[in-house]
Amino acid sequence: MSEIFSKATLSDIARELNITAATVSRALNDHPRIKETTKKAVREAAVKLNYQPNKLASSLRLGKSNIIGVIIPSAEINFFGSVIHGIEKMANENNYNVLIYQTNELYEYEKRGVQTFLQSQVDGILASISKETINLDHYNEIKKRGVPLILFDRVSDALDVSSVVVDDYAGAFAATKHLIEQGCKRIAHIGGQQHVNIFNQRLKGYIDALNTHNIPVNEDLIVYGKVSIDSGKECMKKLLEGSQRPDGVFAVEDFTALGAMQAIKNANKKMPEEIAIIGFANEAFGEYLTPSLSTVNQQTIRMGEEAARLFFEGLDKMNLYKTKSRKLVLEPEVICRQSSIKFYK
Repeated sequence: MSEIFSKATLSDIARELNITAATVSRALNDHPRIKETTKKAVREAAVKLNYQPNKLASSLRLGKSNIIGVIIPSAEINFFGSVIHGIEKMANENNYNVLIYQTNELYEYEKRGVQTFLQSQVDGILASISKETINLDHYNEIKKRGVPLILFDRVSDALDVSSVVVDDYAGAFAATKHLIEQGCKRIAHIGGQQHVNIFNQRLKGYIDALNTHNIPVNEDLIVYGKVSIDSGKECMKKLLEGSQRPDGVFAVEDFTALGAMQAIKNANKKMPEEIAIIGFANEAFGEYLTPSLSTVNQQTIRMGEEAARLFFEGLDKMNLYKTKSRKLVLEPEVICRQSSIKFYK
């Protein structure tokens, strides 16, 4: 026969010490009007009786949960894991916990994640919008309820909330410029869905870099995929079968670049001698490929730290939406590796 343990309450501690439950509550919350001897006795009794505080009830009384909800498109991408690392660092320093919801790039999952966090009464939501999302009503619902919303990486100016991004345009411009400096003349771009702002900015950076260096923009060298390994492979195969075979490729992100590299290898083309390639995001696998993948570093940990910092600064102001939204733009860094370096200067 199993033994059943009942959960100790504030009243149990009060009876043990012959004091009121209110005094016990104040002692456990370190109230300045409670004597240190009483606080010590209450803590010892709580341990003796195996008292576990009801955090949900406490959060309802105090009006906050000390929990941040974080919505990410995919936990499989190192980029988002690194951003979360930065968020958690700031959360720990401020005695907050982090809940993570993965949308798998699906609009319906993203809506469900928002509702889950709102029902859980999180103190704020940090989010990166999924590729499938066009309708932003669920994010506007967060604002209507007065819950702080901070966006990172994939953002929308239409929401008018504070955000942290990397300068995608500058990163794409620098990546394309690097290929030009390596002697590439026919530089292709494998892009992503253009309703996603970061992918659109990377396309613009690529085009402007070509124009700045007097290289004609060839529409046949621009293809659009779904930002995945398989999509990168198919897009690269299409480029290799075209009449204008590229000698350089700027891929919209690293998983796309990885697929493109597989297609280049399958076509028995040498990298970077025949085709130089560079990605975007600095995923962890890049430096371990053969050849190692050139890419653009997005300062992911700092992005997470800054997004969390915006949230905590908003808490100090009581109402985040009464102040003007802020957009922090981080500077990207080109990381040159074997896949793109034809010669060293």
